[in-house]
Amino acid sequence: MPEIMANTNHGKYPILIRTGALAQLGEVAGKTVRSRKAFVVTDSIVEGLYLEAAKKSLEGAGFEVASYTVASGESSKCEKNLFDIYGAMHDFGMTRTDLVIALGGGVVGDLTGFAAATYMRGCPLIQVPTTLLAQVDSSIGGKTGIDMPFGKNLVGAFYQPKAVVIDPGLLKSLSRTRMAEGMAEVIKYGCIRDAMLFEAIEKGQADMEWMLQCCVRIKTTVVQNDEFDTGERMLLNFGHTFGHAIEKVSGYTKFTHGEAVAIGMVKAAEMGEKCGVTPAGTKDRILGVLNKWHLPTTTDLPMEDLYQTMLSDKKKLNGKVYFVMLKEIGDAKACPLSEQELRDLL
Repeated sequence: MPEIMANTNHGKYPILIRTGALAQLGEVAGKTVRSRKAFVVTDSIVEGLYLEAAKKSLEGAGFEVASYTVASGESSKCEKNLFDIYGAMHDFGMTRTDLVIALGGGVVGDLTGFAAATYMRGCPLIQVPTTLLAQVDSSIGGKTGIDMPFGKNLVGAFYQPKAVVIDPGLLKSLSRTRMAEGMAEVIKYGCIRDAMLFEAIEKGQADMEWMLQCCVRIKTTVVQNDEFDTGERMLLNFGHTFGHAIEKVSGYTKFTHGEAVAIGMVKAAEMGEKCGVTPAGTKDRILGVLNKWHLPTTTDLPMEDLYQTMLSDKKKLNGKVYFVMLKEIGDAKACPLSEQELRDLL
């Protein structure tokens, strides 16, 4: 099983990538903790697809298993579900040495990760991402959290998992729309760090497992260099500052995360070209790749509302909004913009 080691301030953990890896979840869990109690959080779609297989693998390794299911969708990443999970963990008799498993996409991973980080001040966590977006991005790096009425992911914690189990076979159940959502993040990695990856996607020559490994290696390298998101890790937010604003202004209903990021990448390239950071023609190349996956590239949301939302972005430091732009495909930089500069570029 291909294994990539992530090195963090809190030690190393394996990221396993292999078709069929879900069947080995119990084996991985058994090597991760001494306890034989596992609490699995999933969503209403994944429950019917993969929960039984996960339970079977865990029980085969000697684990007593309980599970909790939230509704599918961004709205589940909320305070109510977080506290309901705490209650279910208590009812199951969880201790701080027992295992928490996030089985699902980015919403489940973020919500479950935050529950694991905070219940009894921290329980061991394994991420089992079931969407392309989660496999290449959100399951790796330790960002956890919930959304609040005043912004996305504004309450959370950096909490590294003990392992990440990535099974590309799980992607076969995704619709083209959900695959496209994940491809937005894959395209992002090509834009910021890997011109070869971008060109392979551009030419339609990218193998899925190869793409997964490219993205995971980029993410782990960046996280190792900047675990707490104060410098290099900001580059992973290419397209996200504008994208997160789109999600919030539209009430998290009009666009998925990946769709919002796609629009955000186009806007970032446009802004980069306008201020001379990004070479002319870069926006058109990004548009071409996004169009192949039928991802949206524009929004009619009020620009003033988007601008005001961006002013509360987590990447705002010392009165500056750090907006990620491309020096070229495969090379990005975080550009500090004053509020007026941001308004002018928008």
